[in-house]
Amino acid sequence: MEAFESGVLDLPDFYFTGDDYRYRFEPEAKQRFLDLLRERFNSGVRHNARILKWDMIIESKTNELGRFLTGRTPRLDFSVPAPELERIDDQTLRRKILTVSPREASTHEIHRNTLHYLRRKARSQNSFRVYKKILEKLEEIRQ
Repeated sequence: MEAFESGVLDLPDFYFTGDDYRYRFEPEAKQRFLDLLRERFNSGVRHNARILKWDMIIESKTNELGRFLTGRTPRLDFSVPAPELERIDDQTLRRKILTVSPREASTHEIHRNTLHYLRRKARSQNSFRVYKKILEKLEEIRQ
């Protein structure tokens, strides 16, 4: 979903082969998608009280599966870790961005071009990111 929302992939990146009724990726689109996927796999996640990258967790779980299959451990647990899918661009934040006045934003040191960018993103249905510093300033604004 993130690939489509961010514009990494779009419908013209796919083509239909009539022989086997499958859609295929354009080669450039595959590379863009793999780059996004690689970035996601390199993001950290909390596992056993540590922050690890997904590739390390997959390796650990593979080793755990190997120990289970060879009988060295009686237990197999694939439920940990659960990915944290958190969006900060909820409806409350979108509403606040769309209703804050430019004067009020400037009193909280949010620049005019930043407010313009945020409003444009808040009007769309796609997810967007807000830098932590700007998010803190937006939270200071009363509604």
